Amino acid sequence: MAMAEVVVVNRKAVLKHHLPPDRVPKESDIELVATDTVRLRVPSGSTAVLVKNLYLSCDPYMRSRMTKHDEPSYVPDFVPGTPICSHGVGKVLDSGHPDFKVGDYVWGMTGWEEYSLITSTEHLIKINHTDVPLSYYIGILGMPGLTAYAGFYEICSPKKGEYVFISAASGAVGQLVGQFAKLMGCYVVGSAGSDEKVNLLKNVFGFHEALNYKKEPDLRLKDYSIYK
Repeated sequence: MAMAEVVVVNRKAVLKHHLPPDRVPKESDIELVATDTVRLRVPSGSTAVLVKNLYLSCDPYMRSRMTKHDEPSYVPDFVPGTPICSHGVGKVLDSGHPDFKVGDYVWGMTGWEEYSLITSTEHLIKINHTDVPLSYYIGILGMPGLTAYAGFYEICSPKKGEYVFISAASGAVGQLVGQFAKLMGCYVVGSAGSDEKVNLLKNVFGFHEALNYKKEPDLRLKDYSIYK
């Protein structure tokens, strides 16, 4: 006998409208809706993965996606009335993909909704180590930008005494890379867009030197060896 099909209400957080570029988002700009239903099965013959979302990230770059841009950016603008999306961690409820089984935990791009049918699975990653809190996979263990910087370290193999310059150094990725480079014995210089961020880099994150690129008249790299 075939199993009865399960259909549930899918609660979603959607952007109600695009925001002016200079306004801080308000709670009233986002609406929680529960008008749609979802089948807890993937379409027959597809390689999609159906997940129940457990943790969702909320990252600074998402603010830019809330504004309508005339020119395309490296990530598309959010579409009002559809779920906001970000990186998340979920549990597989059904799968047509050979790499993901029911019960697996995965992380990747998903919607701000209770259940997501993920059809683009090329960037979906199975979580093999569940002996740490799953929320870490949208933090220190799951940063896509950090993965890119890890490639930098693998390719460049920085060594003790070498110089490392990091742009956008006060961001979530840059501040970590700077600290990693310092632990490796490198001399670390970072750039940021305000004096407050420069102070953060030098006095909290331990960068050897930092500069405010908005105030720097000459953006050519200096000889920072004078600070040693």
